[in-house]
Amino acid sequence: MPEPQDQQDDQLLVAAFKDEKMKEASFTKLVRKYQERLYWHIRRMVVEHEDTNDILQNVFIKVWKNLGEFRGDSNLYTWLYRIGTNEALTWIEQQKRRTSVSMSDNEDIFAEKLVAQKDFDPNKIEWKLQQAIQSLPDKQKVVFNLRYYDEMPYEEMSGVLGTSVGALKASYHHAVKKVEAHLTGY
Repeated sequence: MPEPQDQQDDQLLVAAFKDEKMKEASFTKLVRKYQERLYWHIRRMVVEHEDTNDILQNVFIKVWKNLGEFRGDSNLYTWLYRIGTNEALTWIEQQKRRTSVSMSDNEDIFAEKLVAQKDFDPNKIEWKLQQAIQSLPDKQKVVFNLRYYDEMPYEEMSGVLGTSVGALKASYHHAVKKVEAHLTGY
């Protein structure tokens, strides 16, 4: 969750973006501030670096087109994560349609992409964790990643995903149980 100073900085970035003279400079600052966090958020969902970069580029194109209309109903951070999450989920759905395979086959495709990574070592716990996460349904994968890696509070996740806090807690609980079962072999 962003600190109050980050929120103030973000408000200044948005205000500067709306000034035609400062638009490009403020957007560059925004990209520098959020690019890495958004990259890893998306990468955990889609696995491959090239796919992540393509999706991230689409995210920042949408941000450029829509930042002038940002009303501040949520934190900028939340808004950016919502765009990143939606773009990644849209990409995943397109991959499913393109390959026209069943859900379980699609999960195998993402697991295969994980195994194909050059540093992959099936004996290391971080790779086992990634395999477990890749076996989750898409929505549970997003909730798990936001909570586990980004340590995002449920209230923020609710803003990102448009889902109630209770449903998110239940989803995270189920995801954790599935990950634990995968890691312990049960």
